[in-house]
Amino acid sequence: MDPTSLQRLVFLTSLLSCSTNQARLTVTPSSSQVFKYERVSLRCEDASDGWTVRRNTSIDNRAECGVDKWGRSAGSSCNISYMNPLDSGVYWCESPEGSTSNTITITVSDGSVILQSPVLPVMEGDDVTLICRTKMADPPSADFYKDGVSIRTESDGHMTLPHVNRSDEGLYKCSVQSKGESPESRLSVSDKPTTTMDSPTASSAPPASSLHLVFRVICHLVVFCPYCISTFLMVSIYRERARAGSDQSVSMAITPPTHDEQGLDDDYDDVMSAVTTEHQF
Repeated sequence: MDPTSLQRLVFLTSLLSCSTNQARLTVTPSSSQVFKYERVSLRCEDASDGWTVRRNTSIDNRAECGVDKWGRSAGSSCNISYMNPLDSGVYWCESPEGSTSNTITITVSDGSVILQSPVLPVMEGDDVTLICRTKMADPPSADFYKDGVSIRTESDGHMTLPHVNRSDEGLYKCSVQSKGESPESRLSVSDKPTTTMDSPTASSAPPASSLHLVFRVICHLVVFCPYCISTFLMVSIYRERARAGSDQSVSMAITPPTHDEQGLDDDYDDVMSAVTTEHQF
């Protein structure tokens, strides 16, 4: 294989590696609801160069951060200094090739009460805490609702759902006396990963950071194994062809005998002739 073909294959493999890189959108503060004028930062994690944050709202469609007159872009991150109700909508990360990440729905409230709830689906079996917030410093006593039905009242504004499952999915909101109620936010629950064998000594699931690290390692192996295998095969073929060419050159490089060697052969023939004649006498 000629060097030009090898370079092309390496280039195509690099493009494949970049295209399989998937980003994940996160938001700070981690809440699906924020107050008007609050600051929000969105980030495309695990993203290669070129990924940007986009959104769909009531006033724009697929608008890019820092380009379409909203937010301030910083690489693969986007910062919004003052959120406005018009900023309510769906946000995601997108690559130049059109690949997309997960989506996050953000609601900007102009009222006095919001419900701080997870922006991403929670895993089945986890404990989830919903927080009813007001613009006051002290946490209020709040009533919590699911799908319009009252659940319970919490004096500190914090409601914990232990070991959530699919039945806990729904629209949640909270209300504070004399302050009003929050918008609704959907809580989604994802299935817990199944395992073939449970360790008898395991007391808890691995931390999310460890699972994320394992996932990244597996992704990199899946991406680069074909590249390594193809490179090894190309090098082996190249060496085999080079060895075959070398053997052919050696076989064609046999030189004729020298003059001295030819003379020795002639002397040997004369001696043998003399011996034969003498034996006949």
